[in-house]
Amino acid sequence: MNKLFVIIASVLLITSCNRPVGELATSPNSSKMGFSDTKPLGMQLIKKGTFMMGAHMPNGMFPGREATRQVTVESFFMDESEITNDQYRQFVMWVRDSIAYRELINVGRYEYMIDDPDSESDSIRIRWSQRIRWNDRDEDVQEALSTLYYSGKDDLGTRQLNAARMIYRYEIFNYDQVSLPRNQFNYITNSYPEGAYVSVDTIYYDDNNHMVTRTINRKLTCRQDFYSTKMLNIYPDTLTWTRDIRFSYNDPKMKMYFSDPNYTDYPVVGVNWEQAQAFCHWRTELYNKTHKVKVEPYRLPTEAEWEFAAKGRDKDAIYPWKGNKVIDEQKNCYLANFKQERGNYVNDAGVTTKPVKSYNVVPNANGLYDMAGNVAEWTSTAYFGTTSMVTADINPNFEYNAKADDPVHMKRKVVKGGSWKDIPYFLQSGTRTYEYQHVSRPYIGFRCVRSYRGDIK
Repeated sequence: MNKLFVIIASVLLITSCNRPVGELATSPNSSKMGFSDTKPLGMQLIKKGTFMMGAHMPNGMFPGREATRQVTVESFFMDESEITNDQYRQFVMWVRDSIAYRELINVGRYEYMIDDPDSESDSIRIRWSQRIRWNDRDEDVQEALSTLYYSGKDDLGTRQLNAARMIYRYEIFNYDQVSLPRNQFNYITNSYPEGAYVSVDTIYYDDNNHMVTRTINRKLTCRQDFYSTKMLNIYPDTLTWTRDIRFSYNDPKMKMYFSDPNYTDYPVVGVNWEQAQAFCHWRTELYNKTHKVKVEPYRLPTEAEWEFAAKGRDKDAIYPWKGNKVIDEQKNCYLANFKQERGNYVNDAGVTTKPVKSYNVVPNANGLYDMAGNVAEWTSTAYFGTTSMVTADINPNFEYNAKADDPVHMKRKVVKGGSWKDIPYFLQSGTRTYEYQHVSRPYIGFRCVRSYRGDIK
C-alpha cells in the first residue's frame, strides 16, 4: 500500500512540475483544443482587409450615392457564385418532405416519427432515415400525400406541387432586443427590469386558415422571450417574369425557369429578402444536424462584406476585374451579363440570366464569380441614405429587422452588383441600390456568407 502511494505521489509531482504553480496556465478547453474552421464546399475564404468603400464615379442621376471612406472587414467565407435553382430546389424539396412526413404521421404512419406516438409532447421529431414511400397504395397515405399537390379545380391536368403549401417555420433569437438598455438583466435582483419588454413579430393562422403577422410587445421575464417564430412561403415567385416585364412575352420563363432541368445551374430569382434569410437558416440547420461541431450560421453578406469581396485584392477597384472597362479588348468580349444599350441585351451572349460562372471564366482575386451582372444580390444591410455617417469603420453594417407594422421605407434592403437588365454603372462594386424585403424580382438573387472563427495572419 505504501509502495502504491509513493508511485502515485511521484506521478503527481512530475505532472505538477510541468505546470506553473500559481500562474494562469492554459486550460484543457482552450482555443488550442478547438477545431479548424475549414473552407465549406463551394465557398471561398475572404481574408480580412481594409478598402475604400463606396461608389467611385460621381453621378447625380442616381440617388443613394455616398462619399467613399476607408473601412476594415474581418475574414469570412463566401459562396463562389449565386445560389442556383438546383440548390434552392433542395430547400423546397426539404420543406415538401417535412410536410409530407407530418401528413403521414397524422394518418397513423408512426414509422416516420422518432418519438412514442403516445407521448404528450406537442413537437414531432421526424425519422428522416425512413424514406417516404410515395407510391404506397394505401388510400390514407395517398390522400395525405395528395394535399401537397394541386387538386380539384386547381388541377390543370398535370401533377404540380402546390406552391402555397411550401411553408417554412423557424425561430430566431432577436439579438437587437437583447442589447436594448431597457432589457439589461439585473444581476443584483436576479431579474429583468420592471418595464422590460421585447417587440417581436408573431404569426398565426386565423379562422379562415390565413397566415396573419403582427407585432406584439411581450413582457420580458426570461431569455426564451427573445425568441420569435417565422413562418413564410419559400417557393420562388415565378410570376415575377411576367409581372415585372410588362407587355413582353416571357411566359416560357414564368413556367419553366425554376422547375425545368435546363435551368438547373441558373441563379435562382423571384426570391425576396425574407425567403433568402429563411434559406440561410435552413442551410445552417442542415449542416449542424449532420456534423458534431456546430458552425457559425450561414447568412446574407453585409454591404461592406459584399463590396470588399467583389473588389478582390485591388481595394480601389471599380469593377470586380482589373481596369475601368466592361470589355476585354484583347479577347473582344464583354466581362459580364448586362444591358449594353437601349434594346440591346445580346452583345454579351446573354438575353436575361445565364448559368452561374458563364462570365469571368477566371474568377476575381477572391475566387468569386458573377460579382457584377447576371443577377443583382441581396445583402443584410438596411438601406438608408446616410448609412455611412452612422456605421462604424470596422465591419460596418446598419441592420434593421423591420416589423410587420413598420413603415414601408424601413423595409428597404441594399442590393449590389447589377444584373442582366442594368447599365454598367450598377455593375460597379461600390454602387448601391435597394429593394423592399418582401418584394421579389426576376433580376435579384443572392449568395451566402459565413463568419470565420479566429484570425488569419
